[in-house]
Amino acid sequence: MKLSLVLIPGVFLMSTLAWPQQAKPAQAPAPQRPEWLVTPEVHPDNSVTFRFLAPNAQEVKLEREGAEPIAMHKDDQGVWSVTTPPLTPDYYGYSVLVDGVRMLDPYNHLLVPNLLTPANAVHIPAPGQPWEATDVAHGEIHHHFYKSAVANDDRDYYVYTPAGYDPTAKKTYPVLYLLHGFSDDASGWTAVGHANVIFDNLIAQGKVKPMIVVMPLGYGTMEMIRLGWGAWDHQDVRNENFVKFAKVLLTEVMPRAESEYRITKDRNSRAIAGLSMGGSESLLTGLNNLDQFAWIGAFSSGGIPEDFDKDFPGLDAQANQKIKLLWVACGTEDHLIDVNRKIRGWLKEKGIQHVDIETPGMHEWMVWRRNLAEFASLLFR
Repeated sequence: MKLSLVLIPGVFLMSTLAWPQQAKPAQAPAPQRPEWLVTPEVHPDNSVTFRFLAPNAQEVKLEREGAEPIAMHKDDQGVWSVTTPPLTPDYYGYSVLVDGVRMLDPYNHLLVPNLLTPANAVHIPAPGQPWEATDVAHGEIHHHFYKSAVANDDRDYYVYTPAGYDPTAKKTYPVLYLLHGFSDDASGWTAVGHANVIFDNLIAQGKVKPMIVVMPLGYGTMEMIRLGWGAWDHQDVRNENFVKFAKVLLTEVMPRAESEYRITKDRNSRAIAGLSMGGSESLLTGLNNLDQFAWIGAFSSGGIPEDFDKDFPGLDAQANQKIKLLWVACGTEDHLIDVNRKIRGWLKEKGIQHVDIETPGMHEWMVWRRNLAEFASLLFR
């Protein structure tokens, strides 16, 4: 072996021209990542394959609405996948847990907006179901913004007007105030529940009377969201939320909506209904303000205190003279089924007429879409 020195003014270099060269070890070619993933893929039998690109993850699970998380399996391209059994046609929210961290699917544009747990959705078409878009006359969705003096924040609400609605005409419409659940935002019933499609279809079929639907932000205080899922452990915040929401609805949203739209200003033409937290708000606001509401619906009510005599002071069988419909529904696999049965039992003890509804299902939109379609068909008859 021979070393040679090369002298350059101001620089000292060692040349290795005579040093034997060693071959670099061969490297396996890097795996080619797919440019695009087909996911979720709905198969002819209504099973669905979900895929997620995470080559460096150790564990990936699919978390799907109405089911427990299930493990996904990785291929040599770093793509994790799992195929479900055939599913009942509907919309299903889902997210992917990557090493315990909830992730959105970047290859799927269908999103589920949520203030705490945004997700994606997969659509398995269900011809004939009211939430499937069809070639009928469509209503419109209007988005409003305002400053709330009660909640001391900026907030929004949505309004659905049925096909044929004319703001310059003399005709007025009954109104449904439709409330979302905890962690949803004001778009929940349209973006996830497809309420506007449900009303379009059922109105076109003559199964639902044309009505205006007002969908407000359902929080009396946004501290509920800042506390996250632990908010329900803070009784003072929970109570403030329910009390202030009723005030927001009665003194801000209702006067605005009923001055901006051709709404019949009569309690017999006014309904309130909601899901989960919104179901409790519908009961608390509706039953404690029977001078304002004649039609009340609660879907899978949650978060309501169980001291019902305190929650509904003075409510007794005389309320039957004012209530056109009190409709209390819950899925039999819902973790809130017990409190809903307690509510219905208390109503029965008080002699207050109501409709008990129990259907298969968990705490999920698949239940609430069906609840809305059934409840809406009973209104203003």
